[in-house]
Amino acid sequence: MRLGINLGYWGAGMDGDNLSVAQEADRLGYDVCWAAEAYGSDAATVLAWVAAQTERIDVGSAIFQIPARQPAMTAMTAATLDSLTKGRFRLGLGVSGPQVSEGWYGVKFDKPLARTREYVEIVRKAMSRERLSYEGQHWTLPLPGGPGKPIKLTVHPEREHIPLYIAAIGPKNLEQTGEIADGALLIFPAAEHLEETALRHIRAGREKAGLTMDGFDVCPTVPLAVGDDVNALADMFRPYTALYVGGMGSPKQNFYNQLAQRMGYGKEAAEIQEKYLGGDKAGAAAAVPHSLIDSTTLLGSVERIADGMRAYADAGVTTLTLAPAGFTLDERITALRAGVQALEHAGLA
Repeated sequence: MRLGINLGYWGAGMDGDNLSVAQEADRLGYDVCWAAEAYGSDAATVLAWVAAQTERIDVGSAIFQIPARQPAMTAMTAATLDSLTKGRFRLGLGVSGPQVSEGWYGVKFDKPLARTREYVEIVRKAMSRERLSYEGQHWTLPLPGGPGKPIKLTVHPEREHIPLYIAAIGPKNLEQTGEIADGALLIFPAAEHLEETALRHIRAGREKAGLTMDGFDVCPTVPLAVGDDVNALADMFRPYTALYVGGMGSPKQNFYNQLAQRMGYGKEAAEIQEKYLGGDKAGAAAAVPHSLIDSTTLLGSVERIADGMRAYADAGVTTLTLAPAGFTLDERITALRAGVQALEHAGLA
């Protein structure tokens, strides 16, 4: 099992340290460094900045938001980053959510599966340097009846095939991801529930496309915190878990809340969401069960973290992306190093 690191969003208060964290991950042999975007920093700029100041670690978008860019622009960005990094770029895509898609980008959040499929087809066609023409429900290239003509990408990517990942949570999205992508970016993964909540759907998509799981990268992001008091460490992640389960979306459409329900936390997920959307964020955080946090993070000693890593590997994870927690740079670096130590202790290096 390989290790990755997720820097999260730029502008979250740790910007001065993030480059040092990425450089230490590079030195320690981490496989990939991911950066995110929502409605603040964009991921492409961050990845270019990190890649320019590291040597071997891959850089990946987790994610580029589909409503933020036309597919041809995403192909241009991916090809440029792959060329600049000498083949170290991984393209992660996702539809975001209705609030961001419609409120920030002005793009209707409808038919996300069909939109994602068309987007991936266009991106891959453009990156292959074919002359770009496409007829779909959401995109038609060139526009009919106008001056547009099929043109092709002038930049040569370093590689013929840039790895393409999709952020997926729901069963149908997971199945389609298995069918059309090279990897899945997962969040809030519990090793004991991974088969039922994710892998069986991905496997169905692979089978639909006549493929196996060989070469498919199962890549969940897992917060990591090192220390002796597991309960205190878990409490660090209460606001984070409450935000996603309670506040990421509307009462009717919150993918993370639905995931918590599928893991057996139906009553608790409803309470967290009710309190969070009602303005009681502290109450929502307090309502998060310890077991939900503990099963979706890596907490404690190196030995305990190693046990968690073995469980993820046994469940089918191929790249475990860590989000090292800490209030200082030293704490985050310590967590980063503990990740490598735990991987070695688990016999997975």
